Amino acid sequence: MAVAGDSADRRASREATDWLIALREDPDDAALCARFEAWIAADPAHEAAWEETRHLDGLIGRAQPALLKQQSQIVDLAANRVRRGPRQLVLASALSMVAACLILVFAPGVLLQLQASHATTTAEIRSLRLEDGSTVQLGPASAIDVAFETGVRRVHLLKGEAFFEVVPDASRPFVVQSGEVRTTVVGTAFDVRWAAGNTEVAVRSGIVRVAFEAATPPILEELMAGDTLRVGPAGQVRRGHGAPDEVAAWLSGQIVARDRSVADIVEELRRYHRGAVVIADEGLARERVTGVYNLSDPSAALRAVASAHAATVRQMTPWLVVLSR
Repeated sequence: MAVAGDSADRRASREATDWLIALREDPDDAALCARFEAWIAADPAHEAAWEETRHLDGLIGRAQPALLKQQSQIVDLAANRVRRGPRQLVLASALSMVAACLILVFAPGVLLQLQASHATTTAEIRSLRLEDGSTVQLGPASAIDVAFETGVRRVHLLKGEAFFEVVPDASRPFVVQSGEVRTTVVGTAFDVRWAAGNTEVAVRSGIVRVAFEAATPPILEELMAGDTLRVGPAGQVRRGHGAPDEVAAWLSGQIVARDRSVADIVEELRRYHRGAVVIADEGLARERVTGVYNLSDPSAALRAVASAHAATVRQMTPWLVVLSR
């Protein structure tokens, strides 16, 4: 297995990925197959890298059904809308996994632009001042839609994370809607993160009320400074408490993790990483993590998370990173 930091093994891994794509493009090219066999025979590290690349290629398919669905849609789109020769169609199929990664990373952002008042790209943080004087720090790869009305100040968190500092106004509550979870305040400072159907609310100061009325039984929680609440799509609740000054640590360039899952940390790091990040091991995704990670170097943070659980990080293509164990 490739060892992070070993340049020879990392080079072999990159070459193995190149061979995977080339052989899919021209599987019947005898000269290409001969060059591949020569490459395999030249160094035991080549064979090891090739076997691992094939293994990870299979894991990606099992771990990311959404990726395969997007892959199929891309190939269908190419076949229906673009006139191609036989070689071009084979190449499109060979590269469809990479194209699907790009779609998964970039297409949702295009769709959000149509719904959002404000949106950010990968690794971008934007400071916003709303019409009532409240401020929003919009996290990377995040989007909000602001809809202030008479009697209510409403913000829809469409994706990602935002930190709010709300100007008090008892006559106009400030409501953040994330999916079916509603977070209501009059004046306070708090963070809301929404990803994969989960809403997490953390309070730096003041009082926040979190409601999920569609759950059975309905959820209604009151949070104070330092409190955190994570609400799952089926109404699962996970409560926590920490130092209030650790709320929205991402504004200081950090993830402060206290008993969070690897999947949760990776989901947050995806917003700072230009490309798709896949966990190819369901057991690894469920492992718990406690630590502080530097958001200025998301690749190093991914390696730190992986190494804590005897896992490795593989750069499959410039747009795709795989964590596996």
